[in-house]
Amino acid sequence: MKSNMFRWLAAPAVAAAAVLAPQAAGLASAAPDTVTAAGVTSCPDVEVVFARGTFEAPGVGATGQAFVDALTAQLPGKNVAVYAVNYPASLDFQAAADGIADASSKVESIAATCPSTRIVLGGYSQGAAVAAYTTADAVPAGFALPANITGPMSPAIANHVAAVVLFGTPDSWFLNLADSSAPPITIGQAYAAKTDQLGAVGDPICFPGGLDRSAHSSYKNNGMADQAATFAANAV
Repeated sequence: MKSNMFRWLAAPAVAAAAVLAPQAAGLASAAPDTVTAAGVTSCPDVEVVFARGTFEAPGVGATGQAFVDALTAQLPGKNVAVYAVNYPASLDFQAAADGIADASSKVESIAATCPSTRIVLGGYSQGAAVAAYTTADAVPAGFALPANITGPMSPAIANHVAAVVLFGTPDSWFLNLADSSAPPITIGQAYAAKTDQLGAVGDPICFPGGLDRSAHSSYKNNGMADQAATFAANAV
């Protein structure tokens, strides 16, 4: 049975869709891990693990792509790989648990197989919630984990994550509006100092009373993708 942790995103469905859904057209797909001529996956210098927002096509989404492009430009000579978190990003918001499971699995896999690779974990909107919950230290009291999540990542994994970047993260007011029983989005202690949360002024998902729906779709071109890239580049 899926956890109530993610039920908050489902109400009210129409309003959430209108605010959370970015422009879905023209989205670039994420680049795969680096593959050598022999067909063997090599270890990149940096790997971005990014969760797209609601209704964005599979890939990292427009905000994720803007961030990846900016980060790559700020790391000349570095091999930057990209992994798009695999989850529905739909109005079935309880399925966000699939994204947490997939993001955790990918981060753990990179840490195990490419220990020198610096990981950048990120997300936008619903994807920001996915990425943030992935860093959690513990399961909130009273919440049962979905079958595909065994528990928080090992504390040692945090040593491999250089930075966490979150765009348009749902704030507590939105959580309470949608489901008063939802746990807050809390960044794990080991990740707090390496996390950059970006919220555009007027974004109704980030700020109580925010009325500018366009602000929630502005991260790809309002300079914050560059700002987050600078933060991550300095961390890796």
